[in-house]
Amino acid sequence: MTSSFVCSTCGESHQGLPTDHGWTLPDEVWAIPPTERHEKAKFNADLCELGERFFMRCILKLPFTQQPEYYGWGVWVEVSEHDFLRYVDLYNEDGTSEPPVPGKIANSVPGYPPTLGLPVMVQFQASTSRPTVAPIDRDHPLTIDHCEGIDNRRYHEILVSTGSLGGP
Repeated sequence: MTSSFVCSTCGESHQGLPTDHGWTLPDEVWAIPPTERHEKAKFNADLCELGERFFMRCILKLPFTQQPEYYGWGVWVEVSEHDFLRYVDLYNEDGTSEPPVPGKIANSVPGYPPTLGLPVMVQFQASTSRPTVAPIDRDHPLTIDHCEGIDNRRYHEILVSTGSLGGP
């Protein structure tokens, strides 16, 4: 039996299992009551400002080791105002030649020890792609999965942790 899922972004049914999971906003912004959120934060699908704090939506790729491609975490990353403004300047251009910038993950990634504030490096991409993220805490399991990849067992664990699949 072939599995399928309904995409939370486009609302359409796709064959196979989900290969990504993302957040609409940084956790701290999402926690603001909906009636107050637009008063306290400015945001769209890719950028967010909360007072003097700046966030960009990125993708953290976990390469598959037993199949092609990768599992992508669509995380928000807090960056400096300078780096945020540079990203905005390059938004419709190719930013791949820019040096990576430091940031901190702004979402709690399920199935891992705490990830809020986990240090990362952000690499801008071409205008049609979100920036990529590389965690830099070598001992964190998310960094290990990012560097070494995930096998099908770990992929299944991730799908269960996100609610995409029931338990074993």
